[in-house]
Amino acid sequence: MKINELFLKKKNSAFKSFIIAEIGHNHKGSLEIAKKLFFSAKNCGANAVKLQKRDNSSLYTKNFYNKIYNSENSYGKTYGLHRESLEFGKKEYKELINYAKNIDIEFLCTPFDFKSLIFLEELNIKAYKIASADLVNLPLQAAIAKTKKPIFLSTGGGNYKDIERAVKNIKSINKNLAILHCTAAYPVELKDMNLNIIKVLKKKYPNNLIGLSDHENGIDAAPLAYMLGARIFEKHFTLDRSWKGTDHAFSLEPEGLRKLIRNLQRIPLILGSKSKKILSSEKKPLQKMYKSIVASRNLKIGTVLKYSDISFKSPGGGLKPYEYKKILNKKNKIEIQKDQLILIKNLK
Repeated sequence: MKINELFLKKKNSAFKSFIIAEIGHNHKGSLEIAKKLFFSAKNCGANAVKLQKRDNSSLYTKNFYNKIYNSENSYGKTYGLHRESLEFGKKEYKELINYAKNIDIEFLCTPFDFKSLIFLEELNIKAYKIASADLVNLPLQAAIAKTKKPIFLSTGGGNYKDIERAVKNIKSINKNLAILHCTAAYPVELKDMNLNIIKVLKKKYPNNLIGLSDHENGIDAAPLAYMLGARIFEKHFTLDRSWKGTDHAFSLEPEGLRKLIRNLQRIPLILGSKSKKILSSEKKPLQKMYKSIVASRNLKIGTVLKYSDISFKSPGGGLKPYEYKKILNKKNKIEIQKDQLILIKNLK
């Protein structure tokens, strides 16, 4: 499947955006919560849900895996055990893949290591996200690219040289790539969003879809990013921002995600057409507000009309104010009362 095909098959393809609800590990290791997140994301209008997959024992050094993790967000005594408690196995993934298919929402995933990629390939995941932390990980990028699946590359924590290196590496194998501007802070301060980078990415990579992996604690960035050229939007998603876990606090709850998607959908409608004409919706109010040329006083038959003999008053329906020169120095053939329309047919 090509990335563009993800757009064409969606009901909201008219506004040409693809919204990914990044669930990550906000499911807290619960299959039922994961399903609720999938269902809620679908109801909010998201096109895809995304999880993260880690093979923790191979991803982390032994010391880091066994490091004591006393955080209030911890699900285990060590960092490794904390991470293990949030991972799903094949049974859970198969169930979630089928569930996503049943409710008609795309299922994406981020593999953080080679074993996780193999795990996901055995499940035939449709598309992959490469995390900002792996913007410089050429070997993992190449392995993901070789699957020939659509790839969403997040670019947080890097510079243009890092992005160019990664894009070149991936596209040498797989051109099915979207590039997402990102700031790898959780949440990111507004001063660090730097959305103008999207314009640069659009110019540098005109043949690739550009998007935003958004860690802002709100819904303002996405519409601005759309105006700058972004068409893919990834936003962290939860059912309850107060839940234990580092990502919940800056994730959107359902109402927030619904509003973000609503705002994105409105933009093309608001931008509308470049054609400037009187719209059908304008005709009725304008009829009341337009000015017509009327008599400023009672005018006898044969009066030679001067500028002082006319006024411009509402409603519309008569001669427009810009037509006043057409009637100057003409004689009226009928008596015209004050505030009565002055019409060409009544002049000579």
